[in-house]
Amino acid sequence: MIFENIECLFLLLLLIPYIIWYVMRHRQSTPAMQVSSTWAYLKAPRSYKVYLLHVPFLLRVVAFIMLVLVIARPQTTDNWQNTEIEGIDIMMAVDVSTSMLAQDLKPNRIEAAKTVAAEFINGRPNDNIGLTIFAGESFTQCPLTIDHAVLLNLFREIDCSIAQRGMIEDGTAIGMGIANAVSRLKDSKAKSKVVILLTDGSNNRGDISPLTAAEIAKSFGVRVYTVGVGTNGTAPYPVQTAMGTQYLNQPVEIDEATLTQIASTSGGNYFRAKDEAELRQIYAEIDKLEKTKLNVKEFSKREEEYALFAWIALACVLLEVLLRNSVLKRIP
Repeated sequence: MIFENIECLFLLLLLIPYIIWYVMRHRQSTPAMQVSSTWAYLKAPRSYKVYLLHVPFLLRVVAFIMLVLVIARPQTTDNWQNTEIEGIDIMMAVDVSTSMLAQDLKPNRIEAAKTVAAEFINGRPNDNIGLTIFAGESFTQCPLTIDHAVLLNLFREIDCSIAQRGMIEDGTAIGMGIANAVSRLKDSKAKSKVVILLTDGSNNRGDISPLTAAEIAKSFGVRVYTVGVGTNGTAPYPVQTAMGTQYLNQPVEIDEATLTQIASTSGGNYFRAKDEAELRQIYAEIDKLEKTKLNVKEFSKREEEYALFAWIALACVLLEVLLRNSVLKRIP
């Protein structure tokens, strides 16, 4: 056991002057009745109250010690623990091409998708969830994990700037996004393995076609839920001009036929999300999937252990009050 605020233990030094004061006070107390000699009373039987005389003092000391320990915040040391939970394995494949900056969803498509996806992750604490991002290329941002705090931190950092700055090729490689996500799920022992693909375009990059990727997903028992993000008709896209960033309406081109076929081949469903409300409905559909037991090895960093000391302190205080107002009550 360790103490988070170990310096608070120095408060125990206050007990030294308190104990000295109590002893001196007890020795210098004035007798209630003066007699010439106490010899005749040395072998007289003593009441049990005599033995309880210093118990309130001891209880007060113990209560003080316990309160100091509570303030010092006792904690257990780090440990590993195996637990069994119910959940499914989910890889989220998110399009980060520059077209996701369109503002038909507010503030734009990528930010709206991130907001709703974060709500979905928070609502499924028992699932292994990972993240794949793709534009003209694809890579894993976060492998499958039950540590959703880490996942959400990585999720918040994704944006379309990596495609804007040329860090990865711009475009929409749907097949590569699916294949990358499936590669993270293929060895999973879960009964339900799911890829949630969000995109706002049609496949125009990559070495693997979307339908081939769908067949690969099917062979590994992975269901792909495809989501077309964007309104019908046109959407305002940011365009850099000599006058700065201008928003021009451009046609929305989502290959719904291919996305529908991908979902159908793998046993999933295709959805069209024109706003955040529809995105939330789509994620609600995933909640209906079958769950399976997962063995998870959890690392518990520290656990607070102050409760026992607090209860002991409370018990000592209550017992002292009880004694002083019952068997040890003094009459002035």
